[in-house]
Amino acid sequence: MVEPSESVLILGGTGQAGAGAAALLRRWHPALPLTIAGRDIGRARQVAADLGAATAVTTNLRRGDLGLPTEHRHSAVIAALWDDRLQGLRYAQDRGLPYLSISSGLTDIAPEVIAGAHRSGAAPILLASHYCAGSVALAAVHLARQFDRIDTIRIGAVLDDLDTGGPAGQADLQRWATATSAGLVRRDGVFTWVNGPDARAEVHSADGTVLPAQSIAVLDVPSLALATDAPNVRFDFAVGESAGRRRGEAPSFEVRIDLDGADRAGMPISTSSYLVHRAGQRPLTALGIALGIERLLGLRGDAVTPGIHTPESLLDPAYAVERMTETGAAFIGAPANS
Repeated sequence: MVEPSESVLILGGTGQAGAGAAALLRRWHPALPLTIAGRDIGRARQVAADLGAATAVTTNLRRGDLGLPTEHRHSAVIAALWDDRLQGLRYAQDRGLPYLSISSGLTDIAPEVIAGAHRSGAAPILLASHYCAGSVALAAVHLARQFDRIDTIRIGAVLDDLDTGGPAGQADLQRWATATSAGLVRRDGVFTWVNGPDARAEVHSADGTVLPAQSIAVLDVPSLALATDAPNVRFDFAVGESAGRRRGEAPSFEVRIDLDGADRAGMPISTSSYLVHRAGQRPLTALGIALGIERLLGLRGDAVTPGIHTPESLLDPAYAVERMTETGAAFIGAPANS
């Protein structure tokens, strides 16, 4: 494993997700050069100074060259923000660089997919606009490995209303909500849009609190369905007070993962688990980005081929879970009937 001599360009590197991912990459790979791109050059310089072996720049997302000097060289591009003109992707493709994005969501990935198809040999593209940049999907795939057959996957996520991220994260949530109020589920093997009563649900918190929720259109649904062959997959999402705040602490992160299927002897089994983090959603979102770039750069695993990838198609779920626990995340059992 040889770390690249050219830097990873992090668009939105001063935001919660971008700065958090940069900090993890610095911890894992101390010599990896990083370029922090932000609208506020003073803030970008502060993030870069805190990291060490990092530089700060401002970029222009209306330009194909991002407004960067021609002598700048990079090893990969992270779009840790909504790149509405796909200039970051164009910049990466023009230079044959791996690219990772987290803000497109299920409703906005079509332009990225088509751009990747038009230039399929240019470089790998990792579409990580899943919940927490794919961390939850990877956790569910890891838990599913004890099954021989998966019949149903149901995810119930709680986002604390004080933990919706910075301005970029809040804008993403608003944009996705504007695009569609329907949820996407897989039901009896068919991907189906649900709305109204069919979309409404409840999420049971680990402390017993029940929050109103609804099915959402999120990439985790097709990713989990196609990774596990589960004919029934649903992702329900609740926004409200988290268990951490109810304990008088900081907003916490909580996702319930329910799996039903059969073991290798053909006997029916079910598991219910919570993935929790006392520090909220930021650490797991940052982790998803950092894991993706580590893999795209060949710092772990074989070289990644050009084309379109997703977190569960590219990353080892067991390794991802190991890294999750290092960040302070934990898995706890959940009552099966709640």
